[in-house]
Amino acid sequence: MHEHTLNDLHSMFIERKINRGKFEGLVFIYLVNNRAKIITKKWKNDEYEEFISWFYPRLNKAIDTYKETGSSFEAYLSNIVRTAAKEYRMRIVINEVTEQSAWNAQIPEFFIREEPPVYSHDKSDSEISQIILQIKGRKNPKQLLALILKCYYFLSDEFIEKIAVHTEIDIKILKEMIEKLRIMREKREDHIYRMKERIYGQFYRCIVYEHRLSYITENSPAYINLKNRLEKARKRLEKMRNRKLKLRTCPSNREIAGVIGVTKGSVDASLFKLRTRLKALSEKSILN
Repeated sequence: MHEHTLNDLHSMFIERKINRGKFEGLVFIYLVNNRAKIITKKWKNDEYEEFISWFYPRLNKAIDTYKETGSSFEAYLSNIVRTAAKEYRMRIVINEVTEQSAWNAQIPEFFIREEPPVYSHDKSDSEISQIILQIKGRKNPKQLLALILKCYYFLSDEFIEKIAVHTEIDIKILKEMIEKLRIMREKREDHIYRMKERIYGQFYRCIVYEHRLSYITENSPAYINLKNRLEKARKRLEKMRNRKLKLRTCPSNREIAGVIGVTKGSVDASLFKLRTRLKALSEKSILN
């Protein structure tokens, strides 16, 4: 059976022998069955079929923009398809580089890890745990409560449940205090969270740019352009990290005092004593 060429199909469409929907369908089938005529480079069957499926939404616009000014419809569409194929392959490469970058970049190696880790019961060698152990030994629940509320942003629920008994208040009341602080500081916490997400995104953007550079000829215009984008991205990341460092993650002593129901001076005094105790503990550890 004779297969119509793209020019034949276009003529049939112009003469209204076939409608728009059938014309597009026949053109699509032609592109699927005539890969060698359209794409000179060797593609696997599944790759080419995925490309044609990706290209199909563009077919409608390509038909509308065709003008009979010397170039046949077949030559015109073949050129459109080949140009789209280059774009498609570039997208595939970029996606592969991005995925590889994401797998290679390990979160512990992020250079945005200026934030303290989440403390849990098994981190006895952390500064906060050392202070808590000392407070527990001296039976000072008020100081312990002030410390917990000051550091609530970094404490896990499991840790809070284990240490609550030493505050001499019910675990339910302690969680209500922490929840009240979270409500008071909800906007600030959301702002911090969004900033961290932007920093993560910017970090991966830098990694992707670095990997893409390895696929481009050095000192070519594309290489120089991408290198400039990488340098700008790195500077932006540094500025974002600096802004993140200046954000206050802990509640103010006034906020803590309002939650507990004591004066701000009482909270100031409690935390000052704890800082003094930590300093003494650190100096003792260095001497030993």
